[in-house]
Amino acid sequence: MHQDTPNRDIVRIDKWLWAARFFKTRSLAAKAVSGGHVALNGHKVKPARSVQVGDLLVIRVGFFEFTVRVVGISEQRGPATVARTLYEETEASAAKREQVRGERNAMNLQGNRPDQRPDKHERRKIRQFLKKE
Repeated sequence: MHQDTPNRDIVRIDKWLWAARFFKTRSLAAKAVSGGHVALNGHKVKPARSVQVGDLLVIRVGFFEFTVRVVGISEQRGPATVARTLYEETEASAAKREQVRGERNAMNLQGNRPDQRPDKHERRKIRQFLKKE
C-alpha cells in the first residue's frame, strides 16, 4: 500500500494548524493538540490525526476560541493571505471572540497606569509594605 505520490487531500492536524497560522511553530501546534485545546468534529484528537476538507475544528488559543471549517489543505506555511483561505470561521465564533475581546479590554481599563515609575525611595516603601503582608 505504498504510494509514490502523497494524498494532498489529507494532512496531519498539527501541520495544518501551523500552515493555517493558528500557531507559530509546528511543535506548539502539536502541544496544543496533545493538551486537548483542539477538537476535530467534536472529539479530542492526537497530533497525527488527519484533517480533510469539510472537517469542523474548535481551536483554543490563549483566551480565544475559534470554530472553523476546513476549506483547503496545505502542508507548507505560506503568507497570511494564503493561510486565511485554508479555513472559514463560523459567524458565531467570530461574534464570541469579539465579545471576549471587548470584555478583556473593559477589564484592562479599570486601573490607570502611573504617570512615572517609582523612584528609589518609593520602591523601598513598596518593598517594606509588601513584606508586612
